Amino acid sequence: MTTPLPRPGRVRTAAEFVARLRALKAWSGLSYRSLEREGRKGGCQLPPSTVASALNRSSLPSQELVTAFVRACGGEPSIVDEWLEAQRALSVAEETTPDVVEGVVERATVPEAAQSPKRALSAAQATPYLLPPDLPVLVGRDDEVDRACRLLTEDGPGPATLLITGAAGGGKTALAVRVGHLLTARFPDGQLYVDLGGFNEQQATPAAVLGAFLRALGVRGGAVPADLPHRINLYRTLLAQKQVLVILDNARDACQVRDLLPSGSRCATIVTSRTSLAELGGRRLPLSVLDPSAALALLADMLGHGRVAADPASARLIVDTCGGLPLAVWVAGARLAARPHWPLRKVARSLADEQRKLDELTVGHVAVRASLELTYQAMDEQSQHALRMLSLLPATDFAAWSAAALLDLSLPDAEVVLDGLVDVHLVEICSVSAADLRYRLHDLVKLLGRERAEQQDSPHERHMAATRVLSASLDLAERAVDILCTDFLGIPQTELVHWRLPGGVSDELLIDPQTWFTNERRFLIDVADWGMNDTDIASAAGLITAMTSYFQIGSHFDDWERLQDRALKVALHCGDRRSAAKLHRCLGELTTILDRYPEAIEHFQQALLLAEGEGPTYRASATAGLAYVHRLLGHYTSAVRHFEAAATLARGAGNVNCLVYAMNGIGVIDLENGRPERAEKRFEECLRTSRLAGYRPGEAQALRCLGQSHRARGDYRAAGDCFEQAATISAGLGDRLSATHATCWLGDVLVRRGEHAQGRRHLARSLWTYREFGNLWGEAATLNALAEAQLLAGQPALARRRAEAATSLWRRIGSRTWLANGLDTLARAHTVSGDLVAAARAREEAAAMRAADATDS
Repeated sequence: MTTPLPRPGRVRTAAEFVARLRALKAWSGLSYRSLEREGRKGGCQLPPSTVASALNRSSLPSQELVTAFVRACGGEPSIVDEWLEAQRALSVAEETTPDVVEGVVERATVPEAAQSPKRALSAAQATPYLLPPDLPVLVGRDDEVDRACRLLTEDGPGPATLLITGAAGGGKTALAVRVGHLLTARFPDGQLYVDLGGFNEQQATPAAVLGAFLRALGVRGGAVPADLPHRINLYRTLLAQKQVLVILDNARDACQVRDLLPSGSRCATIVTSRTSLAELGGRRLPLSVLDPSAALALLADMLGHGRVAADPASARLIVDTCGGLPLAVWVAGARLAARPHWPLRKVARSLADEQRKLDELTVGHVAVRASLELTYQAMDEQSQHALRMLSLLPATDFAAWSAAALLDLSLPDAEVVLDGLVDVHLVEICSVSAADLRYRLHDLVKLLGRERAEQQDSPHERHMAATRVLSASLDLAERAVDILCTDFLGIPQTELVHWRLPGGVSDELLIDPQTWFTNERRFLIDVADWGMNDTDIASAAGLITAMTSYFQIGSHFDDWERLQDRALKVALHCGDRRSAAKLHRCLGELTTILDRYPEAIEHFQQALLLAEGEGPTYRASATAGLAYVHRLLGHYTSAVRHFEAAATLARGAGNVNCLVYAMNGIGVIDLENGRPERAEKRFEECLRTSRLAGYRPGEAQALRCLGQSHRARGDYRAAGDCFEQAATISAGLGDRLSATHATCWLGDVLVRRGEHAQGRRHLARSLWTYREFGNLWGEAATLNALAEAQLLAGQPALARRRAEAATSLWRRIGSRTWLANGLDTLARAHTVSGDLVAAARAREEAAAMRAADATDS
């Protein structure tokens, strides 16, 4: 750099001091993320959101932040001392200056949970707390906050419902969130929050919201009901005896809200909307624009009281022209705060020139549009283009890598562009985690950007931007799956990737691929949905296919089914057989997990039909999946035939993971047909191959099966060791369902080793986990193992009840082999209880099941 490093000099106000800090950041050329990295090198913490907030306010930053910031920008110790001296001088001066604006008194209320870190941590572990962060300052809404709190806490029949209505940008969300934080102690069982996106192109449906709420309340995976009426019933049942606050933000109409209202008498709901919601019952709090004194207070909070007091006429003209709408005042203040050398009359005159347009439209809508237009015009061409392109993103929030793809920039350059938009508050930093720095656009800013994009950017340019985001998403998702090594589909999708980040950048993003998937799940889903609107479905289908392993490990069954069902319909409509074959294969896996075996068989068969002529790559895993379902149903001849075919195809395709899966399946059939030694050899080979290939799910599966073969031979010590290793591997992958498979059998062998209490505890935990995920096969296996344990404990009546429940589930699933095993257990329970007739009947049915298996073709 040729210019000298900026110094504080003689500054008279905190606003001037912050302006000099902004100049120092511009001189350094560092993005917020780069500043965070430089701070860490020096042993300091510089969270991007904290720095961005400090540089966009007029209040004096702390000495700690100033020290770390100046050092990170490249300041030597002597320069740091100059900045600290200037900060101390201003701090002493501010102590003698009252920080009030005439007519406004700010309050700071700390929620009870926040006063005790231990208590807050405990509450966060036990209860859902989905509220967004509270704003540090909410100017001019004291009366509304008090009234809202009073209306929600007054005694009365039934749950309280508060409807906050008003113009767009009027501060409805900020008010609702503030009230939610203030009432934390009043609703100790949790706070649920959702942005319904009532005026977005894709609104949140009651079914999707209920699915998210149920998971937040502890219902997981397949246990979430599939249909809306059952979701409503479960949701209201869970809240019936709880004290929970539900905030339904940005509702379009009453129909979007009714199914989400709790019925518990001690619950309460806040609904915000731009419409009056006339059809909805409840207490009403219409939110008007800020009065002039409150709007002036908001402007003064952003610019500093001295700057507003120096030109009160221009300040009042600004807030009057903005119509008192909080967002409009905020935008005007943001421009002035970013340009401390501008006089207030410059913006006042600009807003006055727009008054002719404002008179033609409603005050709220047009005040925001005019302010945003002015901000947009003040930006350089690159920032304007970036805002237009970012507004096209369908997701609520996004990471910098997606902006790099959208804008066709390097990641550092994209971060600099984002910083510029953050500086004028057109982009917000909405996540402060070092591993997950995320950004978002306000919906009104996004509206302006999309309108401008349609006017200024050709359809081809917008299409190419969307294609780059989809391509980068697919590339990163594929890389993450490769690192995790959890996939056995074995279909490379490199040819679908047309734009990717440099390898080093991708490697840094994917240091922890599981965390990356978790952070990006919602974004990737939105991008995939976005991509399905294109005539070329292949890339979107590729991304959706790549996410299958993550959906399976994380038990995101709702997302999995909705996304792939839609993609399959689009692929079939477009005639894309390859994509349809992949999606049928993935949906076959899902329906197998959910014990919907007829659907699974149909999906696998369709995958094979569509993959004819595609070679072994597309057919191997579909054949293996079909074989697995036949094994579960006890159709052993068909299962072996398909497993052997899958193994041959997998070898031809070089798909080691699928080969392990198929060979392991044949071993399980050997085991279930009384050939443990033969099965054990197969499992040991699968274990060696999995470890050599780094296929961790295959290693865990081979260990579980080895444990089963040891158990069949009565070597319970060796079986327990295998099950423990398998559970550890699956838990490390975040795969709770597979870990539970191992834990269940570990509990069984512990009981057989005489460790009854510990074994039953393992089985009980497994039973609840299977029920949580809605896995019927696992639930039946655990109930049968518990029945065996109760027989060993001399409790035949309880054993009989467990065995009856297990056989009932296996009848429902249609698994003859395991039904026969369950009937054997039931027969023993009847025999010990003295009911020899019932015992004989159970044994006869078991024999019939085995005879049917023997004749299976």
